[in-house]
Amino acid sequence: MTQTLKTKVLIIGAGTGGYVAGIRCGQLGLDTVLVDGGDGLGGTCLNVGCIPSKAIIHAAGKFETVARAAGGGTLGITAAAPAIDLKQTVEWKDGIVRKLNGGVAALLKKARVKVIKGWANFEDAKTCVVKTDDGEVRITAEHVILATGSEPVELPFLPFGGDVISSTEALSLSEVPKKLVVVGGGYIGLELGIAYRKLGAEVAIVEMAERILPLYDKALTDPVAKWLEKHGVELHLGARAGGFGGGRLNVTTMDGEPLQLEADKVLVTVGRRPRTQGWGLENMGVAMAGPFVKIDQRCATSMKNVWAVGDLTGEPMLAHKGSAQGEMVAEIIAGHDRVFDPVTIAAVCFTEPEIVSAGLGPNDVEGRDDVIQSVFPFAAIGRALAIEAGEDGGFVRVIASKADHRILGLQAVGQHVSELSNSFAQMLEMGAVLEDVAGTIHVHPTLGEAFHEASLRALGHAIHI
Repeated sequence: MTQTLKTKVLIIGAGTGGYVAGIRCGQLGLDTVLVDGGDGLGGTCLNVGCIPSKAIIHAAGKFETVARAAGGGTLGITAAAPAIDLKQTVEWKDGIVRKLNGGVAALLKKARVKVIKGWANFEDAKTCVVKTDDGEVRITAEHVILATGSEPVELPFLPFGGDVISSTEALSLSEVPKKLVVVGGGYIGLELGIAYRKLGAEVAIVEMAERILPLYDKALTDPVAKWLEKHGVELHLGARAGGFGGGRLNVTTMDGEPLQLEADKVLVTVGRRPRTQGWGLENMGVAMAGPFVKIDQRCATSMKNVWAVGDLTGEPMLAHKGSAQGEMVAEIIAGHDRVFDPVTIAAVCFTEPEIVSAGLGPNDVEGRDDVIQSVFPFAAIGRALAIEAGEDGGFVRVIASKADHRILGLQAVGQHVSELSNSFAQMLEMGAVLEDVAGTIHVHPTLGEAFHEASLRALGHAIHI
């Protein structure tokens, strides 16, 4: 027998957009049902994306540190050759995920959000049937928030399965592959490829563009490229991957020459696409913007009281964007006057070294004579040198208006620069000018001093260069 529910708000998807929307709806006293049919509470980011990948990256970094100490010593420290039981590492990673899952579940319960585990299928814009282990649940709602997220893109000639894996499987391998080929030189492929190189795998990267991380300017990506070269990672740029069989991946090089790369595993990371199939989106009558659900500045779709947030709505496909949208939509439903109009949404690549970008980059202002660009190297920052983060070509860049010194963009590349991302976003969101940063006393010794010095340099009076 089908159970019937009526609710004020129905949320489809329990990722960072959906569960945050649910918690905020509950805080605002809105009767809310959240349908979790995907990766689990927390969605892709918490279960098979942001969090577990950073855990594996952290473990890989520790392994590399010990390996360097064993290979002749580092900083006067010597050690025996390390070994890794990747099963135990994955179990540790899974423990973090379980802990965070439990935390999200507790927060939703505290907010009095009813969570239904199962796959939803919409019959019309406000009615769906959810298949659960205990039978079907029919839900009708006054407001619907779509937060179904995204999924890895599969290549027709490299379908996922067996030794051809997506980032999801790459985070749960039972052993380090001897030879790993990564198809796609974007941030996901490089983050995982670098991690497995640190763990001892022989890694090759196949990228169609003529350089890695093609969405970032070359100055930002050069330190990463130098790390890859120094650590013996094969780069096949301007190359196209083909079929895989017999432990070999077919590749066509930039010159049109055929090449075969030996691989125990082929990791395909050519992008992600919005999850629009399999849950009845076609029955809801919402307008589309290409592959994405079309929304306005309030995250409203073309159907009244149907909202969409997160990866389903377009680039940038970032967890923190989805969370901000989910929180906003909950407040709009509760009667608040809100629009989604951020000055910037900062992005981070957790490569080696890390990359941060917020606001306009040099490619966006190319040819303009009304801007100031200033770069300050980490090689001149004491804290960077003291933690071995000053010799990899890292820097902070500031782009500002020449007329009023308004900061327009901020970028950095270097070890641990992800921790500068919130400061960058905050300055841009507040409409800061160079003098605001220059007049802020920055703590010494920290990496953030490079931001201070870059701003001083833009004003013509850097101290330490």
